[in-house]
Amino acid sequence: MSRIARVEAWPANARLEVPYLMAPGTVPGLTRTIARVTTEDGIVGLGESASPADAAPLGGELGQRLVGRDTADLRDELDRAVAPPATHRTDGKVIIRNPLAAIEIALWDVAAREAGVPLHELLDRAVRTKVAFSEYFAYRPGREDSPAEVAAFCARMVEEHGSSVFEGKVAVRPVEEDVRLVREIRAAIGPDAELRLDANMGWRLDTAKRALSLLEPFDVANVEEPVASFAEMAELRRTTPIPFSAHTPDVDLAGELGVPDTLVVGLGFFGGIDGTRRFIARCEDGGVGFWFYSGDFGIATSAYLQIVAATPYVDRPSQTLLRWTTDDVIVGGPFSPEGGVVDVPTGPGLGVELDENALARCVDLYGREGEYDSSWAPRATCSSSSGAAT
Repeated sequence: MSRIARVEAWPANARLEVPYLMAPGTVPGLTRTIARVTTEDGIVGLGESASPADAAPLGGELGQRLVGRDTADLRDELDRAVAPPATHRTDGKVIIRNPLAAIEIALWDVAAREAGVPLHELLDRAVRTKVAFSEYFAYRPGREDSPAEVAAFCARMVEEHGSSVFEGKVAVRPVEEDVRLVREIRAAIGPDAELRLDANMGWRLDTAKRALSLLEPFDVANVEEPVASFAEMAELRRTTPIPFSAHTPDVDLAGELGVPDTLVVGLGFFGGIDGTRRFIARCEDGGVGFWFYSGDFGIATSAYLQIVAATPYVDRPSQTLLRWTTDDVIVGGPFSPEGGVVDVPTGPGLGVELDENALARCVDLYGREGEYDSSWAPRATCSSSSGAAT
């Protein structure tokens, strides 16, 4: 029997190479809560949650209430927790506040470390050793400011890293420029590469109808959140065969309406690893696709890798900002896709270790710059705001 001796948590930032643009605003980097659970036997489990606001309760009263709890009993309790009902958003921000998700991930890490196996061996039989990710593109001021410069970036990713699946931002500039952007990218990556787009709810329904009719000739594999609601996606589906994806985890409505085709979410929605696995099973039962969203540190990314390694249904590339992320809290991080894939870690637990120096850098950066989201400004000129995921 293993009991919790200590719970620690920190809000942390990591900058991107340069900020990128999406419909709701500018994204300069990642902001998350990093958690560490230490047992009385000295086993350390790592966790991550999507909101930096989660660090305060985990480092305070909530974390103290967990001290002395049996790790297996607490993990079972958290895994049995009922996920909250899906909340349908009206803007392009994905709001997730769930501090116990970081604890649940850390407890799975503890369990697999105690067993001396990678986490995917506790979850199920491994079906893959490499996990596919898309390459991201967007307008990045001072780096890629024009359709031709974004296309040149994509061409370089093909040449340097063997990337074959691309996903990036539209609805930032007028539709005519979106068409030029997609035309240039398709020419740069060739006819066989997969091309996905993400509008972040940036189009009205009539604009989306016009945009997608103009974009169809470029073999677009998916558009994420072209409009704000599933009902509008259903209306849009009547005018285009292009598949859709969304961040709202409503399998029942997606099945009823036939859209979106894919749900793109992270661990925080469902309280961690086990709840996410149950949600994926519901997607499979309902014939709705699933892949993971982008914007996490290496701890959550490793959890994605471990889940996908043991889940046959998740066979499409997930999103990633790994190529653009300049720092991470894990030793050797960030992960770096090559040939469009990342190797599944094979060490015990999540297969990653906390880099204390890197953690200190990322915590210090949060203290100096505050929470990043699509309306971010330096801490001295802004108040705290809700977390956003891409």
